[in-house]
Amino acid sequence: MNIAVLISGGVDSSVALHKLVQQGHSVTAFYLKIWLEDELAFLGTCPWEEDLSYVRAVCDKLKVKLEVVSFQKQYWDRVVAYTLSEIKKGRTPNPDIMCNQQVKFGAFYELFADQFDAIATGHYAQTETLNGVTYLTQSPDAIKDQTYFLARLSQSQLQKALFPIGHMTKAELRDYAHTADLPNKARKDSQGICFLGKLKFSEFVQYHLGESPGELVEFETGVVKGTHKGAWFYTVGQRQGIGLAGGPWYVVSKDMAARRVYISKNYYESDKRRDSVLVEDLLWLSGKNEQPEYLVKLRHGPKKIPATVSYLPDQRATMILAEDDQGIASGQYAVLYDAHNRCVASGIIA
Repeated sequence: MNIAVLISGGVDSSVALHKLVQQGHSVTAFYLKIWLEDELAFLGTCPWEEDLSYVRAVCDKLKVKLEVVSFQKQYWDRVVAYTLSEIKKGRTPNPDIMCNQQVKFGAFYELFADQFDAIATGHYAQTETLNGVTYLTQSPDAIKDQTYFLARLSQSQLQKALFPIGHMTKAELRDYAHTADLPNKARKDSQGICFLGKLKFSEFVQYHLGESPGELVEFETGVVKGTHKGAWFYTVGQRQGIGLAGGPWYVVSKDMAARRVYISKNYYESDKRRDSVLVEDLLWLSGKNEQPEYLVKLRHGPKKIPATVSYLPDQRATMILAEDDQGIASGQYAVLYDAHNRCVASGIIA
C-alpha cells in the first residue's frame, strides 16, 4: 500500500514507520507542526525542534521521505479555541481527543487522504473490518491502550486509519526499537497534552485567560475558607494545588458566574454520590447500536465501569454506573465499549 505515516519523534510512531517499511509498503513520513510558538517562546528552546531532530534521524536511517507540514492555524481554530471556550465555561475539555478527530484524522485527512491508501499513526489501538464496517478495538496493553483518545473518529476516518503497533505491548515495542536500533530507542515517552510539551496546563490557561480571583467555599457549610486566582484553574475531583491547611480538600463543584470554587474534606461521603452521567452529542463509530448495557471509560486508562444506558432524543443518553466515580467532570468524554473490547461510541459529559 501507499501509506502516510504521522511521526512525532517518539518511539511509538517510529516503530510504526519501521514496521511498515519492513513489510514493503511505500511510505511517506509526515511531521505535523502544531506547536504554539507564542506560548512556548519563553521556554528558551522550541520542543518541536528536538522532536524534529529525532524524526529526521529515524527517516534518514530508514531512507524514508519526510514532509514537514504546518497545521498551526488548523490546530488553533479546531483544538485550542475549543479548549479555551470549554475552560471559560468551567468545563474540563480533552484537547487530545479533538486533536485526533480534527487534525491528525481531520485536517490532514482532508488534504492528503486521496493521495494515500491509509493514514498510519503510533497509537495503541486496532481496527477490524467486518461486512464493510470498520471497528475500533482495544490494544492488548490495557494501560497504554489509546482507543479512548480515538473515540470521536468517524467511520470514514476509521476506514483510512492504520495502527501498526496496536497489537503490541509497550515492553514488546521497546524491545523492537532496540533490536531495530532506532535513534530514539531509549527516548522517554512524552506526557501531557500534545501541543503543550514542557508547558504546564495552568501556564497555558494563565497566558490566555489571565486571573479572575474568587472564593474557596466549603460545600457543606458555605463558609469561605480562602481565595483562588481563577475558577478555571480547577476541575471537579481535584485534590492537589488547592493550597489550604487542614485537608485534604477536594473540589466538589464550581460556580463560574459567581467565581466560587466549592471544596470539601468529605468528598467520598454518601451525599456526594457520583454514579450517574448525562452525555450529549453521542457519536457511534461503527453504526448505532443502542444496547442497554455497556462498559464505560470516563478517562484514559485501563478502568472500565459497567453501565446501564438509557437513550434520549437529540443524541443524548444517561448512564447509571455500577459504582461511584469521584472524578466525573462536565466537558470530559464518556466512551462506551462492548464485551469484545470494541470502542462503540462516545459522548460529552453534560
